[in-house]
Amino acid sequence: MIKFIAKSVLIVTSLFINSVYSNSFQTVTKSNSSEINSSVIKTGADNFEKYLPLLKDKKVGVVTNQTGILSDKTHLVDFLLEKKITVKTIFAPEHGFRGTADAGEHVVDGKDAKTGLTIVSLYGDNKKPKATQLAGIDIMLFDLQDVGARFYTYISSLHYVMEACAENGIMLIVLDRPNPNGDIVDGPLLEKEFTSFVGMHPVTLLHGMTIGEYSKMINGEKWLKDGIQCKLTVIPCLNYTRKSTYSLPVRPSPNLPNDQSINLYASLCLFEGTNVSMGRGTEKQFQIYGSPFLNKTNFSFTPKPNFGAKDPLYNGKECFGEDLTAYPKLNRLELKWLLKAYQNTSDKTKFFNAFFTKLAGTKKLQQQIESGASEDQIRKSWQKDLETFKKMRTKYLIY
Repeated sequence: MIKFIAKSVLIVTSLFINSVYSNSFQTVTKSNSSEINSSVIKTGADNFEKYLPLLKDKKVGVVTNQTGILSDKTHLVDFLLEKKITVKTIFAPEHGFRGTADAGEHVVDGKDAKTGLTIVSLYGDNKKPKATQLAGIDIMLFDLQDVGARFYTYISSLHYVMEACAENGIMLIVLDRPNPNGDIVDGPLLEKEFTSFVGMHPVTLLHGMTIGEYSKMINGEKWLKDGIQCKLTVIPCLNYTRKSTYSLPVRPSPNLPNDQSINLYASLCLFEGTNVSMGRGTEKQFQIYGSPFLNKTNFSFTPKPNFGAKDPLYNGKECFGEDLTAYPKLNRLELKWLLKAYQNTSDKTKFFNAFFTKLAGTKKLQQQIESGASEDQIRKSWQKDLETFKKMRTKYLIY
């Protein structure tokens, strides 16, 4: 029975991933002829000649989700089973192993219906693998698709996995993946007192690094508990440069359905700390924004429960705002929509909530907006920190 599952799971899982993610992910960013096409870029998972020998005769833990696929859409876990690698446990981040949980939804432990493997949740009460959950694991393999924003929680899960591996003497292998937001470094630097799961490190809001580079920075800057470091190996991408354009083959999370949403994500996610919707409960998540409290415009939408949003903000209520689905590709953190919404809201005292400071990583941004500071003035206040961070991160760049 076990052999049957191992042989058939590849087909079943590939069909599942294709139907739920690949068919729904739309490429809207166009590449010019001088850019490297995503079809020739090989992720760390595809660079298997570098990591398979390290896994031979080892018991392996895997931190991954629906983004952990090879170029032929085979899931990493299925690929490892096919190669006779002993996978002991799957560790799942926010949104779960198959990526179907809402943002912020508690992800529970269980077993993967496709493989029968044990799944340990790293989102909810158990963000860091416990020693008992790591017992018997020789090597941990980490393969998650990041999007280059400080508050995207996969890099927070990376931190805790690195820390747990360091404490338990387990080697960590990070399979690198391109940053779909490329080399963009922008936004305020996180201040230490505002550290949380949506911002764990003193980095700018857009960090412009791949997740492999980011793991090297966590280790090198000794950001883990008590300054410990883990035994880290990064398997690099092939045919990738810092200027490459990369379109993701699957949704990195339920509410990022296409390239446009990923490009707008960092700018619009700041609305999570306000009373404005970013389109959860529509088919244009992170490509529109609006609320019932903004001045009426020619564009409106009404959120309803859907994949990734079981109970969206303003469920069933008409929201007025702006449609950004055709907006040109951003090369920086854009603040104008946040400033515009604040100016146009009917009650400014109810615009921000406590989450905004955690997302911004500083109290200063909210204070600047409330005081009427211009976008240029706000940007100038970031410059010193931006230059310092850019200089620091050069030590860890791979590409």
